[in-house]
Amino acid sequence: MAIKIRSVTSEDWLDVKRIYEAGIDTKMATFESKAPESYNEWFGEAIPTCSFVAFEENHILGWCKLTPVSKRTVYKGVGEVSIYIAPEAKGKGIGNLLLNQMIITSEKEGFWTLESKIFKENIASLNLHKKNGFRIVGIREKIALLDGVWKDNVLMERRKVISPSFKYKE
Repeated sequence: MAIKIRSVTSEDWLDVKRIYEAGIDTKMATFESKAPESYNEWFGEAIPTCSFVAFEENHILGWCKLTPVSKRTVYKGVGEVSIYIAPEAKGKGIGNLLLNQMIITSEKEGFWTLESKIFKENIASLNLHKKNGFRIVGIREKIALLDGVWKDNVLMERRKVISPSFKYKE
Protein backbone atom coordinates (compact mmCIF):
# COMPACT_ATOMS: atom_id res chain seq x y z
CA MET A 1 0.00 0.00 0.00
CA ALA A 2 1.21 3.51 -0.77
CA ILE A 3 2.11 6.18 1.76
CA LYS A 4 -0.40 9.03 1.74
CA ILE A 5 -0.45 12.55 3.17
CA ARG A 6 -3.44 14.34 4.68
CA SER A 7 -4.16 17.19 7.06
CA VAL A 8 -3.61 16.41 10.72
CA THR A 9 -6.72 16.21 12.93
CA SER A 10 -7.39 15.91 16.64
CA GLU A 11 -8.17 12.21 16.08
CA ASP A 12 -4.47 11.75 15.25
CA TRP A 13 -3.35 12.95 18.68
CA LEU A 14 -2.31 9.62 20.22
CA ASP A 15 -0.14 8.74 17.21
CA VAL A 16 1.28 12.28 16.99
CA LYS A 17 2.10 12.15 20.70
CA ARG A 18 3.73 8.69 20.37
CA ILE A 19 5.96 9.93 17.55
CA TYR A 20 6.78 13.17 19.39
CA GLU A 21 7.70 11.23 22.54
CA ALA A 22 10.05 9.04 20.47
CA GLY A 23 11.70 12.26 19.21
CA ILE A 24 12.00 13.57 22.76
CA ASP A 25 13.68 10.31 23.80
CA THR A 26 16.43 10.74 21.18
CA LYS A 27 17.62 13.99 22.82
CA MET A 28 18.28 15.22 19.24
CA ALA A 29 14.93 16.68 18.22
CA THR A 30 13.63 19.07 20.88
CA PHE A 31 14.44 20.77 24.16
CA GLU A 32 11.13 19.51 25.56
CA SER A 33 11.23 16.75 28.14
CA LYS A 34 7.61 15.62 27.77
CA ALA A 35 4.84 15.87 25.20
CA PRO A 36 1.91 18.21 25.74
CA GLU A 37 -1.14 16.78 27.47
CA SER A 38 -3.62 17.45 24.65
CA TYR A 39 -3.93 17.93 20.92
CA ASN A 40 -4.94 21.58 21.39
CA GLU A 41 -1.90 22.28 23.54
CA TRP A 42 0.37 20.60 20.95
CA PHE A 43 -1.28 22.22 17.93
CA GLY A 44 -1.36 25.70 19.49
CA GLU A 45 -1.21 28.44 16.84
CA ALA A 46 -0.19 26.07 14.02
CA ILE A 47 -1.63 26.60 10.55
CA PRO A 48 -4.25 23.85 9.92
CA THR A 49 -3.87 23.94 6.13
CA CYS A 50 -0.09 23.46 6.41
CA SER A 51 0.05 20.67 9.02
CA PHE A 52 0.02 17.04 7.89
CA VAL A 53 0.39 13.40 8.77
CA ALA A 54 1.87 10.67 6.59
CA PHE A 55 0.15 7.31 6.85
CA GLU A 56 0.07 3.86 5.36
CA GLU A 57 -3.22 2.03 5.70
CA ASN A 58 -4.34 3.42 9.09
CA HIS A 59 -0.87 3.68 10.63
CA ILE A 60 0.57 7.18 11.06
CA LEU A 61 4.27 7.26 10.19
CA GLY A 62 5.12 10.92 10.73
CA TRP A 63 3.78 14.42 11.07
CA CYS A 64 4.66 18.03 10.40
CA LYS A 65 3.15 21.33 11.43
CA LEU A 66 3.77 24.94 10.50
CA THR A 67 3.57 27.62 13.16
CA PRO A 68 3.77 31.38 12.61
CA VAL A 69 7.00 32.88 13.94
CA SER A 70 5.21 36.07 15.01
CA LYS A 71 1.75 37.59 15.32
CA ARG A 72 2.97 40.78 13.65
CA THR A 73 1.46 41.33 10.20
CA VAL A 74 4.84 41.96 8.54
CA TYR A 75 5.89 38.39 9.43
CA LYS A 76 2.60 36.78 8.35
CA GLY A 77 4.40 34.82 5.63
CA VAL A 78 7.14 33.38 7.86
CA GLY A 79 6.55 30.00 9.50
CA GLU A 80 8.49 27.58 11.66
CA VAL A 81 8.60 23.93 10.61
CA SER A 82 8.28 21.01 13.02
CA ILE A 83 8.65 17.53 11.55
CA TYR A 84 8.87 14.15 13.29
CA ILE A 85 9.07 10.64 11.88
CA ALA A 86 8.19 7.42 13.74
CA PRO A 87 11.32 5.37 14.53
CA GLU A 88 10.03 2.40 12.52
CA ALA A 89 9.47 4.64 9.46
CA LYS A 90 12.88 6.35 9.29
CA GLY A 91 14.69 6.03 5.98
CA LYS A 92 11.49 5.48 3.95
CA GLY A 93 11.23 9.01 2.54
CA ILE A 94 8.41 10.05 4.88
CA GLY A 95 10.12 13.29 5.89
CA ASN A 96 10.62 14.23 2.26
CA LEU A 97 6.94 13.60 1.45
CA LEU A 98 5.75 15.65 4.41
CA LEU A 99 8.15 18.54 3.86
CA ASN A 100 7.35 18.71 0.14
CA GLN A 101 3.63 18.88 0.89
CA MET A 102 4.21 21.60 3.46
CA ILE A 103 6.33 23.66 1.05
CA ILE A 104 3.80 23.45 -1.79
CA THR A 105 0.82 24.21 0.44
CA SER A 106 2.50 26.96 2.47
CA GLU A 107 3.48 28.85 -0.69
CA LYS A 108 -0.13 28.66 -1.90
CA GLU A 109 -1.15 30.02 1.52
CA GLY A 110 1.14 33.06 1.13
CA PHE A 111 4.21 31.95 3.09
CA TRP A 112 7.50 33.17 1.65
CA THR A 113 9.90 31.90 4.31
CA LEU A 114 10.01 28.62 6.19
CA GLU A 115 12.50 28.26 9.01
CA SER A 116 13.65 25.38 11.10
CA LYS A 117 15.87 25.13 14.16
CA ILE A 118 17.74 21.83 14.26
CA PHE A 119 20.26 20.40 16.73
CA LYS A 120 23.61 20.29 14.94
CA GLU A 121 23.99 16.57 15.67
CA ASN A 122 20.65 15.77 13.96
CA ILE A 123 22.31 15.04 10.62
CA ALA A 124 19.24 13.33 9.11
CA SER A 125 17.08 16.40 9.68
CA LEU A 126 19.75 18.79 8.43
CA ASN A 127 20.10 16.71 5.24
CA LEU A 128 16.32 16.51 4.77
CA HIS A 129 16.01 20.28 4.94
CA LYS A 130 19.00 20.86 2.62
CA LYS A 131 17.49 18.43 0.10
CA ASN A 132 14.31 20.53 0.15
CA GLY A 133 15.92 23.89 -0.53
CA PHE A 134 16.71 25.06 2.99
CA ARG A 135 20.03 26.74 3.66
CA ILE A 136 21.93 27.35 6.87
CA VAL A 137 21.65 30.98 7.94
CA GLY A 138 23.43 30.63 11.24
CA ILE A 139 24.24 28.70 14.38
CA ARG A 140 22.54 29.70 17.60
CA GLU A 141 25.26 28.68 20.04
CA LYS A 142 24.30 27.47 23.48
CA ILE A 143 20.73 28.64 22.91
CA ALA A 144 19.21 26.46 25.67
CA LEU A 145 19.88 23.65 28.10
CA LEU A 146 18.86 20.03 27.57
CA ASP A 147 19.35 17.89 30.67
CA GLY A 148 21.86 20.41 31.98
CA VAL A 149 23.90 20.54 28.75
CA TRP A 150 24.02 23.64 26.54
CA LYS A 151 22.94 22.83 22.98
CA ASP A 152 23.45 24.63 19.68
CA ASN A 153 20.74 25.01 17.05
CA VAL A 154 21.34 25.30 13.34
CA LEU A 155 18.96 27.91 11.95
CA MET A 156 17.85 26.99 8.44
CA GLU A 157 15.46 28.72 6.09
CA ARG A 158 13.83 28.23 2.73
CA ARG A 159 12.84 31.31 0.78
CA LYS A 160 10.25 31.42 -1.94
CA VAL A 161 11.33 33.32 -5.05
CA ILE A 162 9.32 36.53 -4.78
CA SER A 163 8.36 38.57 -7.80
CA PRO A 164 8.38 42.39 -7.55
CA SER A 165 4.57 42.38 -7.68
CA PHE A 166 4.19 39.92 -4.76
CA LYS A 167 1.70 40.98 -2.08
CA TYR A 168 1.19 38.92 1.08
CA LYS A 169 -2.27 37.91 2.21
CA GLU A 170 -3.80 40.22 4.81
